[in-house]
Amino acid sequence: MWQVHYTAPNLYLQPVKPTVIHLLKNRLRQLFISLNWPVTRNLKYDILTKKILARHLKTTSACVDIGAHKGEILDLFLRFSPQGNHSAFEPIPALYELLVTNYDGRVKVHPYALSNRSGNMLFNVVKDDPAYSGLQQRQYKNAKPTIDTIEVEVRRLDDVLAERTFAISLIKIDVEGGELDVLKGATGILLSDKPLLIFEFGKGASEFYGTMPHHLSEFLNEHRYSIWTLSDFWNDKKPLTAAQLKNAYESGSDYYFVAANSENGNQSIYTA
Repeated sequence: MWQVHYTAPNLYLQPVKPTVIHLLKNRLRQLFISLNWPVTRNLKYDILTKKILARHLKTTSACVDIGAHKGEILDLFLRFSPQGNHSAFEPIPALYELLVTNYDGRVKVHPYALSNRSGNMLFNVVKDDPAYSGLQQRQYKNAKPTIDTIEVEVRRLDDVLAERTFAISLIKIDVEGGELDVLKGATGILLSDKPLLIFEFGKGASEFYGTMPHHLSEFLNEHRYSIWTLSDFWNDKKPLTAAQLKNAYESGSDYYFVAANSENGNQSIYTA
């Protein structure tokens, strides 16, 4: 059984202090990315994400990072779009405070969890591996994770950014299974701004939110979006069919994807 505890939110307001091991791992990760060495699948995704951002973003592009964690993707937003209006969402208080400190004046950081509704909900913080934290518990690498629950404010992206005076160019989503709910809370932005989407979607997470591949395909198709693997998108290949997305999901061959609107996507989307 998972060890689940309810914890008052201020317990997680302590600053994050990176250990020597964490610093070394991050340095190695950055080295492998700079050398274009995809020694792991996660590094492959990191390298492809960097390439796609470099190709897609302009100096003034506005980007949104949902599940910003420690800010790795924010660094790329600021590198490729230094004059853009960027937003980040991170509901784990300690990580939120870290982001506010590190990106003050450059990124608008919000402490909300995003979904398709608003209110207060319990959020599962995986102490052994915070990157696996989310509104719902999911399958974990650790067979017996220690999970603390905190209460967080949940918002819709459309509501949070309703007063913006700029178009959103790109949205990155990594929320451990709740990706479709986030998109359902951003339908206004999808229709008006047609941003490029980079998102995680994998077995072991999405089904705990009641989301299967056909749900994601149907929703995005209704909004005139097509889906690619990161590699296929970078190489200007055709988008995935619903059957191909299902196969990638069931086999675990890919769990990071790109979606582009028919009006803003790759040139290859509508070619034979």
